Amino acid sequence: MNFTAAIALTDQGGHLKAFDRADNAPFLTAEVALDKAWTAASFHIPTHRWNDYLTNPRVAPLAGPSRLMAVGGGYPIIENGRCIGGLGISGGSYEQDQQAAEKALATLGFELPASTSQRRPFPALGPQTARPYVPPKRKHEPAQAHHADRAAPMSRVARRRHTATLSVLEMCARCSGVGGFSS
Repeated sequence: MNFTAAIALTDQGGHLKAFDRADNAPFLTAEVALDKAWTAASFHIPTHRWNDYLTNPRVAPLAGPSRLMAVGGGYPIIENGRCIGGLGISGGSYEQDQQAAEKALATLGFELPASTSQRRPFPALGPQTARPYVPPKRKHEPAQAHHADRAAPMSRVARRRHTATLSVLEMCARCSGVGGFSS
Protein backbone atom coordinates (compact mmCIF):
# COMPACT_ATOMS: atom_id res chain seq x y z
CA MET A 1 0.00 0.00 0.00
CA ASN A 2 1.70 3.13 -1.21
CA PHE A 3 -0.18 6.31 -2.04
CA THR A 4 0.17 10.06 -1.83
CA ALA A 5 -2.21 11.83 0.49
CA ALA A 6 -3.41 14.91 2.30
CA ILE A 7 -3.63 14.80 6.09
CA ALA A 8 -5.71 17.12 8.27
CA LEU A 9 -5.95 17.40 12.05
CA THR A 10 -8.64 19.34 13.86
CA ASP A 11 -9.29 20.19 17.47
CA GLN A 12 -12.36 18.84 19.27
CA GLY A 13 -14.46 21.60 17.69
CA GLY A 14 -13.49 20.63 14.15
CA HIS A 15 -11.19 23.63 13.61
CA LEU A 16 -8.08 22.94 11.54
CA LYS A 17 -4.92 22.66 13.67
CA ALA A 18 -2.45 21.05 11.25
CA PHE A 19 -2.40 20.10 7.58
CA ASP A 20 -0.04 18.60 5.04
CA ARG A 21 -0.45 17.46 1.44
CA ALA A 22 2.02 15.55 -0.66
CA ASP A 23 3.20 17.59 -3.63
CA ASN A 24 1.75 15.18 -6.17
CA ALA A 25 -1.51 14.39 -4.34
CA PRO A 26 -4.64 15.52 -6.21
CA PHE A 27 -5.84 18.94 -5.02
CA LEU A 28 -9.28 17.58 -4.04
CA THR A 29 -7.65 15.41 -1.35
CA ALA A 30 -7.05 18.54 0.72
CA GLU A 31 -10.74 19.36 1.12
CA VAL A 32 -11.74 15.72 1.59
CA ALA A 33 -9.13 15.18 4.34
CA LEU A 34 -10.33 18.29 6.19
CA ASP A 35 -13.98 17.22 5.92
CA LYS A 36 -13.12 13.73 7.19
CA ALA A 37 -11.34 15.19 10.22
CA TRP A 38 -14.25 17.59 10.84
CA THR A 39 -16.83 14.78 10.62
CA ALA A 40 -14.84 12.53 12.96
CA ALA A 41 -14.35 15.29 15.55
CA SER A 42 -17.96 16.46 15.30
CA PHE A 43 -19.59 13.09 15.98
CA HIS A 44 -16.74 11.21 17.72
CA ILE A 45 -17.02 8.25 15.34
CA PRO A 46 -14.98 7.12 12.34
CA THR A 47 -16.27 8.43 9.02
CA HIS A 48 -16.72 4.99 7.43
CA ARG A 49 -19.55 4.24 9.89
CA TRP A 50 -21.69 6.96 8.33
CA ASN A 51 -22.54 4.74 5.35
CA ASP A 52 -24.77 2.61 7.58
CA TYR A 53 -26.36 5.62 9.27
CA LEU A 54 -27.20 7.37 6.01
CA THR A 55 -29.38 4.46 4.87
CA ASN A 56 -31.94 5.63 7.44
CA PRO A 57 -34.31 8.13 5.74
CA ARG A 58 -34.38 10.30 8.88
CA VAL A 59 -30.60 10.75 8.79
CA ALA A 60 -30.06 10.73 5.01
CA PRO A 61 -30.67 14.51 4.59
CA LEU A 62 -27.38 15.09 6.45
CA ALA A 63 -25.56 13.79 3.37
CA GLY A 64 -26.81 16.75 1.34
CA PRO A 65 -24.78 19.92 0.93
CA SER A 66 -22.73 19.68 4.10
CA ARG A 67 -19.23 18.84 5.24
CA LEU A 68 -20.32 15.38 6.38
CA MET A 69 -17.94 12.83 4.86
CA ALA A 70 -19.14 9.20 4.85
CA VAL A 71 -15.93 7.67 3.50
CA GLY A 72 -13.18 5.81 5.36
CA GLY A 73 -10.12 7.75 6.51
CA GLY A 74 -11.54 9.99 9.22
CA TYR A 75 -11.09 9.13 12.90
CA PRO A 76 -11.69 10.97 16.14
CA ILE A 77 -8.55 11.35 18.23
CA ILE A 78 -9.47 9.79 21.57
CA GLU A 79 -7.41 10.32 24.72
CA ASN A 80 -8.55 9.05 28.12
CA GLY A 81 -12.03 8.43 26.73
CA ARG A 82 -12.42 12.02 25.44
CA CYS A 83 -12.37 13.23 21.88
CA ILE A 84 -9.58 15.80 21.60
CA GLY A 85 -9.70 16.19 17.83
CA GLY A 86 -10.15 14.62 14.44
CA LEU A 87 -7.80 13.05 11.90
CA GLY A 88 -8.57 12.92 8.18
CA ILE A 89 -6.49 11.19 5.51
CA SER A 90 -7.36 11.32 1.82
CA GLY A 91 -5.52 10.17 -1.28
CA GLY A 92 -5.85 6.40 -1.48
CA SER A 93 -8.91 4.18 -1.59
CA TYR A 94 -11.25 4.49 1.37
CA GLU A 95 -9.67 1.30 2.77
CA GLN A 96 -6.13 2.66 2.42
CA ASP A 97 -7.09 5.96 4.03
CA GLN A 98 -8.82 4.12 6.88
CA GLN A 99 -5.88 1.76 7.47
CA ALA A 100 -3.35 4.61 7.43
CA ALA A 101 -5.39 6.55 10.01
CA GLU A 102 -5.79 3.49 12.24
CA LYS A 103 -2.07 2.72 12.04
CA ALA A 104 -1.03 6.28 12.87
CA LEU A 105 -3.36 6.55 15.87
CA ALA A 106 -2.47 3.10 17.21
CA THR A 107 1.27 3.70 16.81
CA LEU A 108 1.00 6.92 18.81
CA GLY A 109 -1.00 5.20 21.56
CA PHE A 110 -4.35 6.87 20.97
CA GLU A 111 -7.50 4.88 21.53
CA LEU A 112 -9.41 3.64 18.52
CA PRO A 113 -13.18 4.17 18.88
CA ALA A 114 -15.33 1.34 20.21
CA SER A 115 -17.15 -0.93 17.79
CA THR A 116 -20.26 0.28 15.98
CA SER A 117 -22.57 -1.51 18.39
CA GLN A 118 -21.10 0.37 21.35
CA ARG A 119 -21.14 3.91 19.97
CA ARG A 120 -23.85 5.34 17.72
CA PRO A 121 -24.54 9.01 17.09
CA PHE A 122 -28.25 8.26 16.73
CA PRO A 123 -29.06 5.49 19.26
CA ALA A 124 -32.75 5.50 18.44
CA LEU A 125 -34.47 7.76 16.00
CA GLY A 126 -37.90 8.94 16.94
CA PRO A 127 -39.81 11.53 18.92
CA GLN A 128 -39.67 9.46 22.11
CA THR A 129 -35.92 10.05 22.38
CA ALA A 130 -36.03 13.79 21.84
CA ARG A 131 -34.78 15.77 24.80
CA PRO A 132 -34.92 19.51 25.26
CA TYR A 133 -31.64 21.34 24.85
CA VAL A 134 -30.11 22.37 28.15
CA PRO A 135 -27.15 24.74 27.74
CA PRO A 136 -24.07 23.85 29.78
CA LYS A 137 -23.53 25.77 32.98
CA ARG A 138 -20.64 28.19 32.76
CA LYS A 139 -18.95 30.20 35.42
CA HIS A 140 -19.07 33.92 34.85
CA GLU A 141 -15.57 35.29 34.71
CA PRO A 142 -14.63 38.96 34.67
CA ALA A 143 -13.17 40.22 31.40
CA GLN A 144 -9.75 40.86 33.00
CA ALA A 145 -9.39 37.24 34.11
CA HIS A 146 -10.21 35.99 30.61
CA HIS A 147 -7.58 38.21 29.00
CA ALA A 148 -5.02 37.33 31.66
CA ASP A 149 -5.45 33.62 30.80
CA ARG A 150 -4.54 34.27 27.18
CA ALA A 151 -1.11 35.56 28.13
CA ALA A 152 -0.39 32.63 30.44
CA PRO A 153 2.03 29.97 29.23
CA MET A 154 0.62 26.74 27.81
CA SER A 155 -0.63 24.34 30.45
CA ARG A 156 0.77 20.84 30.64
CA VAL A 157 -2.40 19.43 29.04
CA ALA A 158 -2.34 22.03 26.24
CA ARG A 159 1.34 21.32 25.61
CA ARG A 160 0.60 17.57 25.40
CA ARG A 161 -2.26 18.16 22.97
CA HIS A 162 -0.09 20.43 20.82
CA THR A 163 2.72 17.86 20.80
CA ALA A 164 0.25 15.06 20.09
CA THR A 165 -1.22 17.02 17.17
CA LEU A 166 2.18 17.51 15.60
CA SER A 167 3.15 13.90 16.35
CA VAL A 168 0.03 12.52 14.66
CA LEU A 169 0.62 14.71 11.61
CA GLU A 170 4.27 13.67 11.41
CA MET A 171 3.39 10.01 11.98
CA CYS A 172 0.77 10.05 9.25
CA ALA A 173 3.16 11.69 6.84
CA ARG A 174 5.84 9.14 7.58
CA CYS A 175 3.49 6.15 7.93
CA SER A 176 4.74 3.32 5.74
CA GLY A 177 1.53 3.30 3.71
CA VAL A 178 1.53 7.03 2.89
CA GLY A 179 4.23 8.60 0.79
CA GLY A 180 5.10 11.66 -1.19
CA PHE A 181 5.83 14.04 1.68
CA SER A 182 8.98 16.08 1.86
CA SER A 183 10.89 16.21 5.13
